[in-house]
Amino acid sequence: MNKKEPSELTDQELLDADKNIKPSPITDAVLIGCLVGIIVFSVAKNTWGLVTLLPLFLIYIFIKKGKNKKALQEELKKRKLQ
Repeated sequence: MNKKEPSELTDQELLDADKNIKPSPITDAVLIGCLVGIIVFSVAKNTWGLVTLLPLFLIYIFIKKGKNKKALQEELKKRKLQ
């Protein structure tokens, strides 16, 4: 199933999507910090590979989750549902 943009969702789908995304900015920030530390350590030890690429991918996922939540919040405010 393709993910729709927040502007394409119905009001009920938008409210359901907002409930399903749980905000955890402090946890995400701590995990991103740990992952950056792993990347810095692996670069310092000259060990490129999975040890470096996997944390980069996970950081991307955490940042994308935050942007999706922000877009949903903006659409809820725009439709005056919140």
